[in-house]
Amino acid sequence: MRTTAIAPVSRASFEGSEKPSVAELLAPLDQLAAKSSHLLVRPIGRFERNGRTYEIPRYIFLGPQGGDVTIPIGIFAGIHGDEPEGAHALVKLVQLLEAHPELATGYCLFLYPVCNPTGFENGTAFSSRGKDLNLELLKISAEPEAQLLQEELRSQPLEGIIKLHTKAGSDTFYGLVRGETLARQLLDPALAAAAELLPIADDARIEGFRARDVSYDHYEGGLTHAPEAPTRPFEVILETPGQVPAYLREWAFVLALRSILTEYRKFLAYAPNL
Repeated sequence: MRTTAIAPVSRASFEGSEKPSVAELLAPLDQLAAKSSHLLVRPIGRFERNGRTYEIPRYIFLGPQGGDVTIPIGIFAGIHGDEPEGAHALVKLVQLLEAHPELATGYCLFLYPVCNPTGFENGTAFSSRGKDLNLELLKISAEPEAQLLQEELRSQPLEGIIKLHTKAGSDTFYGLVRGETLARQLLDPALAAAAELLPIADDARIEGFRARDVSYDHYEGGLTHAPEAPTRPFEVILETPGQVPAYLREWAFVLALRSILTEYRKFLAYAPNL
């Protein structure tokens, strides 16, 4: 099968520059959407904080038709504001898909690059009110960011959820998923793709969980446990290491995400015969 090559990236283009604002980060996506037949800009809502208005951005990428039913997948980044790698990776993913839309054939991708805009602005894991949105999403929350994202999870019948995180003290890439089937069909190929750039965790356990093939019903941060979510989509959590250059973290995410899109499409084609 023919694969789409990713052009080499210069480290200098990622390091040594000031952290962009949310608007600067997302400007390439807004510019693409203005002329794209695939990309839409659809923020999910706004909230007020300290006299300022913030919004949680959402981009929708509609791939070429690939069958009778479109596959809705949600990719969430920036839940912790000091983990910008996921947000940058989604920008790069969209740029790749815009150049090669066939990679998203059959998909409707709901992309949330900055779920915690005040944390991103401040460079902090928690929101400006000191809340860990990763945990607020799992309960009835008074935080507007969590409420907006929970309403999104209720209103969008997502078939799959992918969360992007950074592990500050790590130098290896790893992932979490529920069950052996998804570990073999989705996570293992994603880790193999990321291994083109980064070492993959071979630890027996990470944060109390195996690096793959886990049942994380008690894992703090699984969006499938958000209150009143109407469906139980598959969920993959990818963690890029904080102890490597930023450009490697971001592109490792892109490679892993591209792999998941490819492998899940295959999985759906083969699933009736399993």
